[in-house]
Amino acid sequence: MKKHFSEVRSAIAATLVLAVVCCGLYPLVVYGLAQVLFRDKANGSLIVDADGTVRGSRLLGQQFTADKYFHSRPSAAGNGYDAANSSGSNLGPTSKKLNDSITQNIADYRAQNGLETNAIVPADAVTASASGLDPHISLRNAELQAPRVAKTRGLDVDKVRALIKQNTDSADLGILGEPGVNVLQLNLALDGPGGK
Repeated sequence: MKKHFSEVRSAIAATLVLAVVCCGLYPLVVYGLAQVLFRDKANGSLIVDADGTVRGSRLLGQQFTADKYFHSRPSAAGNGYDAANSSGSNLGPTSKKLNDSITQNIADYRAQNGLETNAIVPADAVTASASGLDPHISLRNAELQAPRVAKTRGLDVDKVRALIKQNTDSADLGILGEPGVNVLQLNLALDGPGGK
């Protein structure tokens, strides 16, 4: 019986030590290192105005529908760009619902941007990303939207293209993926002094 209580006492002590280390010390060390080494990323890569207003995150997409803004790619997360329900549509390539949705998105995109009815539309303009929260669009998508945005704002299209270039992130490590335009940053630049 003594041996049994000794083993129970050892198991309880080991559980308590591991709980303190794994649930207390380790998370505090990781949090501290993140705050020292990667403060911006650890705190959500927030975009903050000069007056301290948080406008969003460089890492999360937002929905823009007005003609004066660049539009993000479609989102299947909740009711659209819902970070609490991050997900893709989970519809497969043989899904009629997916096919109908893409067909409608293509028609809408062409109409919104004044394109010919047979114009090639970038895939990211009509399909949701896997997370539904992608903050980027392709360069081609941005270039096709530039004339609409420039016309609505009364700006020269070359000025809008310059802002696109300024808000384009290069491929990860220079080789992974393609460059992407951060829609929130671009739209904030358009609303700022550089876009007026």
